[in-house]
Amino acid sequence: MPPIIKKFLTFAAVGVCGTGIQYLVLWLGVEHLAMKAAVASGIGYALGSVANYLLNFFVTFKSHETQQSHRAAVAKFYTITGIGWCINTGLMALFVGHWHWGYWLAQLLTTAIGLLWNFSGSHWWAFRHPKSASALTQSSALK
Repeated sequence: MPPIIKKFLTFAAVGVCGTGIQYLVLWLGVEHLAMKAAVASGIGYALGSVANYLLNFFVTFKSHETQQSHRAAVAKFYTITGIGWCINTGLMALFVGHWHWGYWLAQLLTTAIGLLWNFSGSHWWAFRHPKSASALTQSSALK
């Protein structure tokens, strides 16, 4: 199995924790607190991102083994996650608020789109190992 596929599957597997938190908050917010789906989803996304950061730092990308500091990784991760939050919340507002889709269908599609965005940003920037980044810079300089 190609390494990037293995890493993507690990990323998706650890993301189940954060997604579970988001879906629980979505359900509680809509069904019990009379919140708009986009608002409940956005709150859940933010809460789930904490679990996702920790699991990705230690499990998926093993950044602690490369001595990447939390300061560097968390700033990049939350830049990617902040954009992902805008994508998530914006799509939920569009799908549920304007197009009147059911909030579960909307959230499932939004989650799939967010998974691709978050993995791409995390893999190629937020948790990129410094030696990988310097090798890429050196190969670009040779061209």
